[in-house]
Formats: sequence, C-alpha cells, structure tokens
Amino acid sequence: MAKQRILSGIQPTGELHLGNYLGALRNWVEMQKDYESFLFMADLHAITVSHDPAVLAENTYKTAAIYLACGLTAEQDSTIFVQSHIPAHSELGWLLTCVTPLNWLQDMVQFKEKAVRQGENVGAGLLCYPALQAADILLYDPDKVPVGEDQKQHLELTRDIAVRINHQFGTSETPVLKMPEPMIRKEGARVMSLSDGTRKMSKSDPSELSRINLLDPPDLIKKKIKKCKTDPVRGLEFDNPDRPECNNLLTLYMLLSSQTKETVAQDCADMGWGQFKPLLTDTIVEALKPIQERYAEITQDKTILESVLRDGNEKAAAIANQTLSRVKQSMGYSRPL
Repeated sequence: MAKQRILSGIQPTGELHLGNYLGALRNWVEMQKDYESFLFMADLHAITVSHDPAVLAENTYKTAAIYLACGLTAEQDSTIFVQSHIPAHSELGWLLTCVTPLNWLQDMVQFKEKAVRQGENVGAGLLCYPALQAADILLYDPDKVPVGEDQKQHLELTRDIAVRINHQFGTSETPVLKMPEPMIRKEGARVMSLSDGTRKMSKSDPSELSRINLLDPPDLIKKKIKKCKTDPVRGLEFDNPDRPECNNLLTLYMLLSSQTKETVAQDCADMGWGQFKPLLTDTIVEALKPIQERYAEITQDKTILESVLRDGNEKAAAIANQTLSRVKQSMGYSRPL
C-alpha cells in the first residue's frame, strides 16, 4: 500500500529553535517512516515582513542543512525543496487569491495581530499570504498537514478555498483539488518562551534569551537556562495555570529526555530550581549535540546540500506543475501552442 503524503514548511527567517524542533522537525523525522513527506523552506513567505536581502538565501540554505541534520533524508522518502525554486507556488497562489473572498483574509488572526504591529508599513502580501500558503499545500495533493494549534485556522482556510475551487470549477465526481486533513500533535506542539511562559517561543522575539536556538553552543544554553523566568515556589508540577513557566520547562525536559509525563512529575516533584536548571541544561545540550555535529558535516561539504535540493526541487516541481495545469485547465486557461 502506498504511503499517505504529508506537507509542511518553515520560514527561513532567524535561527531555528527548540520550538521549531519539538513542534515540527522532530515530528517530521518520526513521520517520514510512515509518510511520503514534502518539506520545504518557505522563503516566499519570508518577505511578508521587512527582511534583509543580504541573508535571505543564506538563511534558506542554513534551514535546509538543519532539516538534514535533524534526520530528514530522501532515503526515508522525504523530499526537501525551496519554495521559490518552484514557480508553480507563486502562480497558483495568484489564482487562489483571485477566488478568495477579501473578508476571509481580513479575518485571519495572524494578519490582524501583525498588521497592528506594522501599522502603516503593512504590505498587501501580509493580507494575501494565506492564499499562497493554501497553494503551497494544495499543489502536492497531501493527505495530511502537520500543524500546531496556532496554524489550524490557516489549514481551515485552505480547505475552504479548495471547496470553493471545486464548487466553481470542478464536479462532485471530479474535484479539482484534494482536501487535506490536519494532523495536530498536542504534546510539544506549542513550546513557550523562556522569558514568558504564556507566549510561544518565537524567532521574531527581540530577546535572544527567550529561546534556545538549535545551534547554540553549550555555554550559551547554560546562560539562557540560568536566566530564564521561573517562580518562587519549591517543587515542580505540570499543568498549573498559575505556573506557566514551570509547565513549559518541565515539558521541555520531558520531551528532550524522552521520559513520560508521569515519571518527570514524580522525579521533579520535590526539586527546586537550583537543582532542576542544571539537569535541564545538560539534557538540552545532549539532545542538540548530534544535530550540531551533523550540521557541521553538511555545511563543510556543499555537495551534500546541493544534491538534496536539486533532487528535491525536481521531484516537487513535477508534482506541482501537474496540479497547476489541472487548476488552470479547470479555470479555462489556454495552453501554450
């Protein structure tokens, strides 16, 4: 029986951190055994906010190298590619933008939040990028899309757009686009900031102390954990709404040490922060060590990354172009003579 297909991507902006790893990358590595995986660097989305053109390409390839360093591989049926290298993303994104009602885009939570922060500098791309994101997904006919809770609205919009396309240009017997299903993993799907346990760990946070980056050296990890926000209560516990930082740090320890929640809760119930923080630091350092070593190997030999991306781009383009052709034909476009 053929594997089901999944698709996901990460924007190549800033350093990838533990939230990216535990919420996405590590899950992708586990899933590639059971799914045909299409995983990309979403560099077209990276310019919906102000960006530095001097580092965009560098960050894109750095992100790809981290994908490989974490264990994603073509041998395990993972196709890794760069979004902007596949023109079908932009073209289908435009076609979907033209059939997506404006109020659907204006209702997106991330647009509302980021538009407030950007003020008069907000660009049309920030409003329209969910249609491009829908194109990213629908181009590859995935069965499932791994998403965190904060991205669930975007997948719902993607499904709404697919329904609209199928209704306007397809038939019940021959739909134009395949309907993807969400794949939401609750545990570790939303890693919180080290400086505020109520906010998600983010690359855009101005404070480097708010996150552990995957390439942080041991001394820097030790510094960040030493300075991370805690509380004055002795004894550590999960799921106390009055202790969000405690829950977040225990969850990080649980996930990175591969222990059960029950074991961690029992072992740490009587610990103080002075005992727990060094334990968490050592656990993070050990968990990231093989990733950092593999990353160093990959970046020292450019042919490794070049080969993976060349093959990935070629495979992705073949599938994407088929879907784009199908959509254009259903919408009445002529074909080149």
